[in-house]
Amino acid sequence: MRAIEIRNKYLNFFKNHGHTIIPSAPLIPENDPSVLFTTAGMQPLVPYLLGEKHPEGTRLTDYQKCVRTNDIEEVGDNRHLTYFEMLGNWSLGDYFKEESISMSFEFLTKELGIPSEKLSVTCFAGDEDCPKDTVSAEIWKKVGIPEERIYFYGKDDNWWIAGEEGPCGPDTEMFYDTGKPACSKDCQPSCNCGKYVEIWNNVFMEYFKDRSGYSKLERKNVDTGLGLERMTMLLQGKETPYDTELFQPVMKYLKKLQQQDYIESRRIVAEHLRSSMMIISDGGRPSNLDRGYVLRRLIRRMIRHLNKLEINLDELSTLIDINVENLKEMYPDLEKNQEIIKNVILEEKDKFVKTLAHGEREFEKEIKRMKEIGRNELTGEVVFKLYDTYGFPPEVTKELAREHDYKVNMKEFDQLFKEHQEKSRLGSEQKFKGGLAEQTQETIAYHTATHLLNAALKKVIGKDAHQRGSNITVERMRFDFNCDHKLTEEEKKQVEDLVNQWIQEGLEVTKQEMKKEEAIKSGAECMFIEKYPDIVTVYSIGNVSKELCGGPHVKNTKELGRFKIKKEESSSSGIRRIKAVLIKEN
Repeated sequence: MRAIEIRNKYLNFFKNHGHTIIPSAPLIPENDPSVLFTTAGMQPLVPYLLGEKHPEGTRLTDYQKCVRTNDIEEVGDNRHLTYFEMLGNWSLGDYFKEESISMSFEFLTKELGIPSEKLSVTCFAGDEDCPKDTVSAEIWKKVGIPEERIYFYGKDDNWWIAGEEGPCGPDTEMFYDTGKPACSKDCQPSCNCGKYVEIWNNVFMEYFKDRSGYSKLERKNVDTGLGLERMTMLLQGKETPYDTELFQPVMKYLKKLQQQDYIESRRIVAEHLRSSMMIISDGGRPSNLDRGYVLRRLIRRMIRHLNKLEINLDELSTLIDINVENLKEMYPDLEKNQEIIKNVILEEKDKFVKTLAHGEREFEKEIKRMKEIGRNELTGEVVFKLYDTYGFPPEVTKELAREHDYKVNMKEFDQLFKEHQEKSRLGSEQKFKGGLAEQTQETIAYHTATHLLNAALKKVIGKDAHQRGSNITVERMRFDFNCDHKLTEEEKKQVEDLVNQWIQEGLEVTKQEMKKEEAIKSGAECMFIEKYPDIVTVYSIGNVSKELCGGPHVKNTKELGRFKIKKEESSSSGIRRIKAVLIKEN
C-alpha cells in the first residue's frame, strides 16, 4: 500500500466517523508563539485544546507536515527523519477512551488489514499522582487484544504533557510486531531491539498540572498521532523508510551517479533534499538565524554528502525535478513552487562551494603554521574551528591532511563536537519546545501585539508589507515581514507610535467565525490562505486590524502595556525582522 493510499484511507475513515477533514498547517507557523517549525499535528490546534471553539466542530482529522531537527545528526541511519507526515484525529470535548481506542483498532485491522495478533499496546501504570489506566486496558481487551499483549509503563513512556505545566494525561500506544526474533524472554514493546515498532499514540488529556499538583479537567480531549512514513515502511515490509516509494526514485538515481558507495550519504541526501524542498515550498529561506539556519544546515549537509559520494553538484537540479515528479501527487505545492525551490537550493549550493574554497585556504594556513612549529598532527581544535567557523567538513579536513602526510586528532575533535551538539540540543529544545504550556498571559499579549505591528507596518511601509513569521516568548516578540530596505529611524518611530496609539485607545478585540471566502472579501489578512479550512476564525482589533487566526488574544488593547522596538535587522533576502517588548506601566 502506497503512502498516499494510507493517508487517504485514514482521512476517509475518520470522515465517515463524523470528523471534519482540516488542511495541513504550513511548516512555518503563522501565529505560533513557541516554535520555529510545525513539529506535531496538535501544534496548530493548541488554542482549541485549551478551550477555544473550533469553527469546524469537535471532531477533527488531518495530515500534518512536520519538521523536527533535534536529531539532525542522526539522519542517515535506518529510522531518523527531519521531515515527516503525521496523521491525526482529535476529539475536543466529544468522545473519549472507548470510542478512540475502538476506532484505532478498527482502522488498523480492517482498513489497513493488519492482523490483530501483530498488535501490542501499552497503557499508563499509575503512580502517586494518577491511577493506573485500567479503563484503556479493559477497552483493548474488549476489542480483541489479549491481556498478555497489554503492557503498563510509567510516566516516561505513557504520559503526555507539553512543558512543565498544563493539560496532560495518560496515553495508550500501539506497537507493530515486525516478526523479528525476540531479544530475550522478557522482550516487550519497551525494548529497542527492533521487534516492536510504535505506530500510533492516543493521548487522553483529562488532567491539568500546575505547581500544586494534578487536577481533573472539566473538558476532556483526545489527541492522536500516527507517523505516515513508518506505517508505509511496515505495511510494505521494508527495512527503512528509504526503501519505500517516498525516497526510492532519488535513492536509485544517487546510486547510479555515485563514485563512492555510502548508504548513509545517499540517505542523508535524499532526506535533506525532501526536507529542504518542503520548507522552501512553505516559505522558508536560508539564513544564519533560527529556521533559516536550520534550512541552510540541511542544504549544506546534503551538499557535503553529495561530495562524499563524488556526485557532480550540477546534478542537484535533476534531483529536485525527480523529487517533484515523485511527490507532486502528495504535495502539489512542490510542482507549483518548483522553480523557487530550485533557485533557492542552487543559490545556497553556490554559496557553500565558496565556503568550501575559503575553508581550504584556511586549512593551508594551518598546515603552514604546523610545519613552522614542527608538528605533524592537526589538533581537534583546528578541525573544529574549520568546521564551526568556516563550515568546512571534518572529513574534508582529514582527506586534505592525509594528502599532506598529516595526522588529525579526531578524538579531540569528536569531544569538542559532542560538547557543541549538546549545547545545540539544549538550545534547540528551548527553540522548539512549545505547545500548551507556553500559552501564558505574556505570550497572549505578545500574540495580539503582532497583529497591531502588522497593521502599523502596512501604514508606514505600504500595504504590500506582510507578516512572514513570528516567534514569541514571555519576554519579547520577534516579527518577520517582507520589505526591500532597512527601516529608517523615522519609520521605526512611526510604527512604534502607531502601535502605542492603538494600545492607548483601548480597542476591543473581537472574534467571528465565517466562510473563508467571506473572510477574504471582508479584508481579513492571513498567510497561506489555501491552508485554512472552509470555516475560519477572524480576529479584529477595532477598525485597525483584521486577520485569520486561531488566537488566543487579549480582550482589549489596554492590557498590552507600552510597545517598544528594540532592534530592526535583516532576516534573509527581502525579509526584515523586528524585535520588540511590551513594558507594563504602573
